[in-house]
Amino acid sequence: MTRHVAVLMGGWSAEREVSLSTGAACSKALKEAGFDVTPIDVQRDMGALITRLYPKPDVVFNALHGRWGEDGCVQGLLNILNIPYTHSGLMASALAMDKPTAKSLFESAGLPVAKHVVTSEDEIRKGDPIPRPYVIKPCNEGSSVGVHIVREGDNALSFEGTGWPHGDRVMVEEFIAGQELTVAVMGDRPLTVTDISTERNFYDYDAKYAQGGSKHVLPADIDQGTFDACMDMALQAHRTLGCRGVSRADFRYDGETLYLLEVNTQPGMTATSLVPEQAEYVGISFPELVTWMVDNAECDA
Repeated sequence: MTRHVAVLMGGWSAEREVSLSTGAACSKALKEAGFDVTPIDVQRDMGALITRLYPKPDVVFNALHGRWGEDGCVQGLLNILNIPYTHSGLMASALAMDKPTAKSLFESAGLPVAKHVVTSEDEIRKGDPIPRPYVIKPCNEGSSVGVHIVREGDNALSFEGTGWPHGDRVMVEEFIAGQELTVAVMGDRPLTVTDISTERNFYDYDAKYAQGGSKHVLPADIDQGTFDACMDMALQAHRTLGCRGVSRADFRYDGETLYLLEVNTQPGMTATSLVPEQAEYVGISFPELVTWMVDNAECDA
């Protein structure tokens, strides 16, 4: 009997458009793999969503990005409905999405992270919270939404006039010059290391998703010790947060020290995305990848 997979996409976060691209690509691959697929553009009306999930699909493929889709909210709803879903469960999703909490857990596990503080827009207006250069980040957004680097001579508050639009807290993190590296983890298997470069100011939202916005080299041209450390740390971070399914760990490497930046529990699955690219490198096609994700879908116990 053909399994029925509902693909949740879109939503109303800052990453809506990317989520629609991920959902479309995954729906296509799932159909190629032989599933009966129902794409659902998720709206704020949860009653309407629940109605569209009945009769219940066998599995939900969660292609949502950003707040409400990858922070435990939708995961909790699917747990209540008892519908198995892809990617991490409620707790791991919530922990990973809250950057300060995730960093505290990483530090407790002995994983190196950049120096950082959690502050507010008002405090930043009073002066630099840490020495420049530093990075300003929302505490609970993904895909580099709201991220910018503050260097000597810059206005720290590039959002002047509109105010900080990402909540009461602001994370300020030491800027680590060097290489941007990333590792996808598939269950208990780190796939490979990708070196990401861009001609933009940094690997921002546009660099991640615009065609030609970044260059990916895989496997990364780094020494074997650093390569192995990336792989090991990505798996350890995945396990520290309690992730399941597919995740992606991002790093900065300054030539001497490797710093874990964050773990993405809902990594992009678009034409320019890193996880499908790494899977293909190790011999796993896109339809095989999404099939594995569906096969390993579950609810929280």
